[in-house]
Amino acid sequence: MIKWLLFGAFPLVISTSMPLCAPDVHPTAPPADAPPAALWERPDDLAGRDLFNGPWGAEHAPDPAVEYTFVRPKQGGANPGVVVTDPSGREWHVKQAPHNHHGDEGPPEVVLSRVLSAVGYHQPPVYYLPSFTLRDGSSTRIEPGGRFRLHGSAMKARSDWSWQQNPFVGTRPYQGLLVMLLLFNSSDLKNSNNTVYDVQRNNRTLQWYVVRDLGSSLGETARFIPKRGDIDRFARDRFITRVERGFVTFDYHGLHQEIIQRRITPDDVAWASRLLGGLSERQWKDAFRAGGYDDALTARYIAAIRTRLGALRAVGGGSQSEEP
Repeated sequence: MIKWLLFGAFPLVISTSMPLCAPDVHPTAPPADAPPAALWERPDDLAGRDLFNGPWGAEHAPDPAVEYTFVRPKQGGANPGVVVTDPSGREWHVKQAPHNHHGDEGPPEVVLSRVLSAVGYHQPPVYYLPSFTLRDGSSTRIEPGGRFRLHGSAMKARSDWSWQQNPFVGTRPYQGLLVMLLLFNSSDLKNSNNTVYDVQRNNRTLQWYVVRDLGSSLGETARFIPKRGDIDRFARDRFITRVERGFVTFDYHGLHQEIIQRRITPDDVAWASRLLGGLSERQWKDAFRAGGYDDALTARYIAAIRTRLGALRAVGGGSQSEEP
């Protein structure tokens, strides 16, 4: 579908994949290799989880002191970037800051990845470096840093998965995941950002349903090119507008409204708020430190998030939903 928008005297052509009508949202028959744990596992050790190094630990992190070798430009996405290898032969996909005013996706992506993994949702190994040394042919230079995502044999991408049709639609972890992404103003709820991975753990192959490329967050929500990582826009957003006929309405302006409109209940909100409420002040600070945020900006974001958590508790206060 092609849209023509007028900016002054010049038309701008935007190609979209938006259907003429919203796709149906329903669960698919859960296959044997997609148990509930493929999406979410209960975090029994939530208070002890490391939100700076993340679930993959410091041993998987990129080394800021070594030289990285250019392999090819990163394909796809709104932010530029490169694919590189480190001296150990590990391949990294680096998402760098854009050359426009819409915000860097790397820091928000690492923060959200840390939080989601802490509360039980699977995530790939992602880290943030403020800069790195790149060798490209015979020359070496210092490059702007960004989000480093490790590619390796332990996690192999199999396919995308759909927000609209998957084995988990309507389950509490699926609903709660949407609530959390809405809390962070994650605008990029599109299926191409969802990946099914085959993961090698303890001589077993597990299947993980992962939401990745979380960088269009912590700013405003919009259908096209939202401002990312903008604390002023994030803090002044209304977040929750009302509860009507048993469903929570959010001040969300991104694509795929069909997965949230008249679908999220106060029970879903209560479930998500109890999980996020289990994170300590130190853990929140570590998540933002992992994304490269300074102390002042971290404090502003945590204050805004705590305000949003208060709104979730107010909406879900009378809920009788099960404990996470």
